[in-house]
Amino acid sequence: MLSILGGGIGIVLGTAGSSLIGTVLKMSTSVSMTSVFVAFGFSGGIGIIFGVFPAKKAAAMDPIDALRFE
Repeated sequence: MLSILGGGIGIVLGTAGSSLIGTVLKMSTSVSMTSVFVAFGFSGGIGIIFGVFPAKKAAAMDPIDALRFE
């Protein structure tokens, strides 16, 4: 959830930054929906990958052994 939230915040800030730069430089800027979906998918994928693998490893361990190495 944290990476998806971060991805959403990044998309909002990126879109706002693009608009601001376009206004300051008096240029036409646009953000394509493809780039938004790729960025959101990448963010969510990273969160899933780096969240599921440690969780699987921890779930397979004995609780006493897991806490011993903390």
